[in-house]
Amino acid sequence: MENFNRLNDLYFKKLLGDKNRKNLTLSFLNAILNKDEREYFTDITFLDKDNEPLTLDGKLSKLDIRADLNDGTQVDIEVQVCPFKFMAERSLYYWSKMYSEQLEKSAEYKKLKKAIAINLLAFDYLEDEQDWHNIYNLLNVKSHNKLTDHIEIHFLELPKFTLKDMRKIRTSEAWLAYFSGRYTKKELEEIAMTTPAIKEAVEFENTFLQDKIERRAYEQREKAIRDYYSYMSAYKEEGLEQGLKQGLQQGLQQGLQQGLQQGKLEEKFRTATNLLKMGFDIETISKAVELSREKIQELSEKK
Repeated sequence: MENFNRLNDLYFKKLLGDKNRKNLTLSFLNAILNKDEREYFTDITFLDKDNEPLTLDGKLSKLDIRADLNDGTQVDIEVQVCPFKFMAERSLYYWSKMYSEQLEKSAEYKKLKKAIAINLLAFDYLEDEQDWHNIYNLLNVKSHNKLTDHIEIHFLELPKFTLKDMRKIRTSEAWLAYFSGRYTKKELEEIAMTTPAIKEAVEFENTFLQDKIERRAYEQREKAIRDYYSYMSAYKEEGLEQGLKQGLQQGLQQGLQQGLQQGKLEEKFRTATNLLKMGFDIETISKAVELSREKIQELSEKK
């Protein structure tokens, strides 16, 4: 399949969020976290995130792979396909939740374990950084000594990634090359020859695409993403860019309200139906398109 988006949330979670393929998740994590043979994570336990609702905070591609590693380390992998200004703040917020939730099991601070957030981004985010992989810790601003190793936040920016030497490829580079979608089938086969995990990922991808149900779900999700960008482009053309700059949550709600004030009732129904397909909740859609919750519920049952 040409232009297959490996960052599609449904596919990504099937690939790296399934206990049946946890060896691939461990390969990705050990590579990104630069673990040598003495420090390799050897097991992972996934925590279910499927019941969390989609939000309007810019997280168009809803994905959290939340897990515990064999030494107690907490890890969260997030994919973000839509440019979002407040990635750092959001990542820190979810890191803090992941870290603090450990005290629900034990009230002793000494039992708290390291928490790692990994953000895989399909856009440039860190303007002052040239490398595709940047790691943040808690340091003394003068001495640069680390206060604790319990906090670690990674940003992987795909647009900055370039594979320099196919013959000396590292596993972390192999994974970024795979997710970037910029390399041909022949090049991926060459990478797979040196990186078994990528070979298995490619084989799973082929199986995924041959499954009619999985492929249909993937295509529906891709359509929702395209529709989203189409809406954003239209609203910007109507002079709503300032509202969007205040954040996708506020921008989408206010932008829809302003942009639809002159619209006909049929246009409101069509917009509400599309937002339902994109996963937005009834309360948010009701406010955005100025229709009753009952009418949105009726549209939801018909879609």
